[in-house]
Amino acid sequence: MQLAVIVLIILGMATAIWLAIEEQRRLREKRRRKLAGWAQASGLKFYPERDYSIGYRYQAFDCLKQGDNRYGCNIVVGTSGRWLVCGFDYHSDTSNAIVNGLVSGRRGCFSALVVDAGVPLKPLSIRPQRLIDRFAEFIGFESIDFESVEFSRRFAVESPDRRWAYDVLHQKTMELMLEYPRFRIDFLGTKVAAYSGDTEFSPDEFQSALNLVTGILDNLPESMLVELKGASSGGASS
Repeated sequence: MQLAVIVLIILGMATAIWLAIEEQRRLREKRRRKLAGWAQASGLKFYPERDYSIGYRYQAFDCLKQGDNRYGCNIVVGTSGRWLVCGFDYHSDTSNAIVNGLVSGRRGCFSALVVDAGVPLKPLSIRPQRLIDRFAEFIGFESIDFESVEFSRRFAVESPDRRWAYDVLHQKTMELMLEYPRFRIDFLGTKVAAYSGDTEFSPDEFQSALNLVTGILDNLPESMLVELKGASSGGASS
């Protein structure tokens, strides 16, 4: 009788695990179908397969060069307005410690959207304020503040070129950022990335990230884009 109870308990646990795995698989498939539908409605192409080149293609971004077994999937590519767009889910494995001779770790999964501006952009990082940012300011680390008190309260901004940060984050762009406060934004090379770093985007969140990044680029003064393009080509010949 006792053995039968143990067997039933084991079978019950195995069934519960199988059902949980199946539910996760069902939810992933449902989300994948929704992403494919969003991509099609947005005039973008959708590729669900794994792409191990994503981490290397965008390895300049710190968030995409952590861990091992890095790959992208559920990839959305195309153009939005005049901008080249690539959105994807990003997966990586991170080893944390060795316990009883075995390596324990965790899998990181989050979504990102990268837009190529086609011109060299100066480094700029915009992220939601964290407790550590407020503490750093309290002990005297200088931050880039803006005329908008609400914006300065909600976002931490870093750039080696303050003038560039102010040129990008004028009033209209700060208002746009406040509409989408959850995203982190990084400018590197010719590209701008939007991500959260710890969650996968729903189709609506991908659209919000797209609206935000393309909005930031659309708000750049045309004279600035011409100047940046000229700088990349070595300037106009006299």
